[in-house]
Amino acid sequence: MRRRRSAIDLTSEHLTSASVGPAAFVTTQWTQVLEARGDSPAAKAALSDLCAAYYAPVFAFIRRSAPDEDAARDLTQEFFARLLARHGIDSVDPQRGRFRSYLLGAVKHFLADVREHAHRLKRGAGQPLEPIDPGTDTSPGLELADPNTPSPDREFDRKWALTLLNRALATLAQEHAASGKADQFEALKPWLSGDSENISQAEAAARLGVNEGAVKVAIHRLRRRFREVIKSEIGQTVSDRAQVDAELHYLLETLL
Repeated sequence: MRRRRSAIDLTSEHLTSASVGPAAFVTTQWTQVLEARGDSPAAKAALSDLCAAYYAPVFAFIRRSAPDEDAARDLTQEFFARLLARHGIDSVDPQRGRFRSYLLGAVKHFLADVREHAHRLKRGAGQPLEPIDPGTDTSPGLELADPNTPSPDREFDRKWALTLLNRALATLAQEHAASGKADQFEALKPWLSGDSENISQAEAAARLGVNEGAVKVAIHRLRRRFREVIKSEIGQTVSDRAQVDAELHYLLETLL
């Protein structure tokens, strides 16, 4: 059976056919944070925006070690509250820093602190350490990780890539709505989201009241704009525009 082509498949086919010009990197959120090292109001606002945009990967990472979803959400909120209140940016090398890498390192450090704090409280309270429950046939104790389950790091990066795609699609939807072409975007979005097997270009043309040739041109332009938006979005999270293609290639691999 043929595998359904996703938005990331369509993007990967044309990685070298569209580049982002210097204008997309005049001022970006992550470079603004790095240059000011988080001290200026603008840098703090930029860091806050980036944290809000990429909440999902952090939550997915924390959820792998939290006892339940509510605990994971509480820990995620605490992580971002600490991150935005402190000056952890000072240790980031502007020449090497990707926001993705920085955020993953920060959340790992946060979880290590949480575990150490809990361990100190347990020792300070004089409570004995609880042995691992060997379990029974019907109620297993220690559960071994499934070797087929993606590692927390890989899941973080995969969630990052999905968030990136969703943000790019949302940007395109806003652009088309602003230009009075919301219906066109909804009709052609399947060629970005990988759902085009359920609809033909002829059907889309009939829905929009245009000929099939016009739909082919519109899809081509939409895909090109999609790539531009994705690269521009990545540009907001790296410190050098030369890193964009490498970052895109890596994120593509996490979804394959």
